[in-house]
Amino acid sequence: MLEYVKMILLKVSFNKALFEKELRKSLKMLMPAEVPDFRTWCYQQFSRIYRKVLNQVFGAIAVA
Repeated sequence: MLEYVKMILLKVSFNKALFEKELRKSLKMLMPAEVPDFRTWCYQQFSRIYRKVLNQVFGAIAVA
């Protein structure tokens, strides 16, 4: 599932709203053990353009 959600995010990264929507969906699909690797990968791939979105989404799951 991890590779699948990575592929989806790469494909929708042209649109901020779509990216955020798919990122949130991705976190619901992944096993808890996969989330740290996924988070690291997301920041490596998208932090230049979507750091604020990443901080919002991953910050929300840290609290939950």
